[in-house]
Amino acid sequence: MTPDEPEETQPILGRPGGGAPQGRRVFLAAFAAALGPLSFGYALGYSSPAIPGLRRARPPAPHLDADAASWFGAIVTLGAAAGGVLGGWMLDRAGRKLSLLLCTVPFVLGFALITSAQDVLMLFAGRLLTGLACGVASLVAPVYISEISYPAVRGLLGSCVQLMVVTGILLAYLAGWVLEWRWLAVVGCIPPFCMLLLMCFMPETPRFLLSQHKHQEASAALQFLWGPGQHWEEPPVEDENQGFQLDQLQQPGVYKPFGIGVALMALQQLSGINAVMFYAETIFEEAKFKNSSLASVVVGIIQVLFTAAAALVMDRAGRKLLLTLSGVVMVLSTSAFGAYFKLTQGSPSNSSHVALLVPVHTEPTDTGTGLAWLAVGSMCLFIAGFAVGWGPIPWLLMSEIFPLHAKGVATGVCVLTNWLMAFLVTKEFSSLMQVLQPYGAFWLASAFCVLGVLFTLICVPETKGRTLEQITAHFEGR
Repeated sequence: MTPDEPEETQPILGRPGGGAPQGRRVFLAAFAAALGPLSFGYALGYSSPAIPGLRRARPPAPHLDADAASWFGAIVTLGAAAGGVLGGWMLDRAGRKLSLLLCTVPFVLGFALITSAQDVLMLFAGRLLTGLACGVASLVAPVYISEISYPAVRGLLGSCVQLMVVTGILLAYLAGWVLEWRWLAVVGCIPPFCMLLLMCFMPETPRFLLSQHKHQEASAALQFLWGPGQHWEEPPVEDENQGFQLDQLQQPGVYKPFGIGVALMALQQLSGINAVMFYAETIFEEAKFKNSSLASVVVGIIQVLFTAAAALVMDRAGRKLLLTLSGVVMVLSTSAFGAYFKLTQGSPSNSSHVALLVPVHTEPTDTGTGLAWLAVGSMCLFIAGFAVGWGPIPWLLMSEIFPLHAKGVATGVCVLTNWLMAFLVTKEFSSLMQVLQPYGAFWLASAFCVLGVLFTLICVPETKGRTLEQITAHFEGR
C-alpha cells in the first residue's frame, strides 16, 4: 500500500514495515529522553539530604522550621501537578522532542534559585519550578520513548523511565553524604543540561511527525531510529490532527484507556508507597541502624535493583503478570506492616508511630528489636514488590494505551491525578494514622493494594508485543 491509496476500512496510524528493526540508535534516543526522569528523580530525592542542613542553617542563609521543611518537601508535588497539565498541552502543540527540550529550562532555573536562595521564599520558588519540570518530564518522556520504540523493546525502554527516576533519587542520597545543600542543587543542574545537549541530536517521534503530515521527516526519523529499510505501511488518520474533543469521551477507544490510566495512577499512590518511604528512617532506627542516611541509601539501592530487574523481564513476562505479582507482594507486606504496629501498640518503642519523622529516643527491648526487624523485612519486601510492577508499569501503560489524538489530554489528566494523590498522601498520612491508628492506616493501604490486584485482573489489557496501533484497535473493538 502506498500513501496515496485509499483505505477501505478505518485507517490506523503508521504500522512499520520493511522487516525486523535492526537500529540501535533507538536506545541512545531513549537514554537521552530518560535523562528527564533522572532529573526529576534527583529533584524528588533532593529534599531528604537537603532539609537537615537547611534546618541547621543560620543567617544570612535561609532557615527552615518544621512546618517550612514539610512544605519544602511537599511543594514539588504541587508544581508537578501543574507540570502535568502544561505537559499535556505542550505534547500535542510543541511535540515530544521540543517539550523535553523546554522542560530543561525550569529544571536549571529551579536549582539555580535554590543555589542562590537568600530566604525561604526563594527556596520554595526553586522547588516549585523543579516540580513543574518534573511534571512535564514525567509525562513527555514515557510518551517519547513509547513512540520511538518497536514492540520487542518497548517494555524494556519504557521501564527505564522509572529506573532513571529511582536512580536519580539514589544519586541525591549519595551526593548528600558529601555535599551541603547548595552544592547539591548545583549538581542537580547537570542531568537536565546533558539531556538538552543529547536531545538536540535526536529526532521527533515518527508518529507525531505523521500526525503533522510530515511524511518525509517521519521516514527519516524511523530509519535513524530503527535502521535502514524501515517504512510505514499505512497512512495516518486524517482527523488525528484535529485535537481532542469532549464528545470523544463517548468512544470506547478513549474512555476505556482513560479510565484505566487514571485508576492506575490513583491506586499507585494509594498503595502506601509514600507512607512506607517516610517511615523508613524510624523503622531502621528501631532496628538499631544508627545511621539514618544509610537507611535511605539501602532503600534507594533496593528500588534501583528491582526496577532494573523488572525492565529486563518486562517484554517477556508481560505487564499484567508483573502488575499482579507486584500487587500480591504489596498486599502481604502492608498487612505485615499493620500487624507490626498492632503488636507493638502501647509499647515504649512505639512512641514515634504517629510522628513519622521523630527519632526514637527510647532503647527498644529485645522483643521490640525483633519486631522492628520484622518491620524492616516487610518494608524491604514492599519496596521490592512496588519496584517490580506498580512503580514502573502505570507510567509505561500510560504511554501505550491512549490513541494519538487523545494522548496529550489523557496523559495530562493521568499525571495530574498521580501528583495530586501524591500530595494528599504526603500531607495527610500523619492525620490518617491518628484517626485509624498506625495499624489501621497500613491495613487500609493493604485494602487498596487488593483493589489494585483485582482491577489489574479484570480491567487491564496485556500490551506485551503489540504495536501501539493494535492496542488502540483493541480498545475500539476492531
